[in-house]
Amino acid sequence: MLVLDSSRTDTARARRAAVRFLRARCPWADANDVLLVVSELLGNAVRHTEGGWLLRMACRQESLVVEVYDSSSSRPVPRSGDPENGGGFGWGIVEGLTSSVTVRSHTVGKSVRAVWHPTQLRAA
Repeated sequence: MLVLDSSRTDTARARRAAVRFLRARCPWADANDVLLVVSELLGNAVRHTEGGWLLRMACRQESLVVEVYDSSSSRPVPRSGDPENGGGFGWGIVEGLTSSVTVRSHTVGKSVRAVWHPTQLRAA
């Protein structure tokens, strides 16, 4: 399991650690897809919350789970992407690249859980 938080690292180092974790522990996962989802979730945690974030990754034979915890109780809101002004594409990317994604509220903040299953990998 990989566990990182914003009090000890930044998002760039977290992304690099995520890639190393995938290569070592979860070779069946598409590292580009997972990295893009991790980047979107961490970016949203930084952009839309005032507190820190925590990243957890776990890989088993049957699944890869990425969870990002943040201090905001606001759930992600899907919106149409705006190519002229930027933004609005992230949640659709997260939903499109994962087997499933769920949001859970906590006493303080929320977590976004993205899951991949090897049997549900996208066709190349």
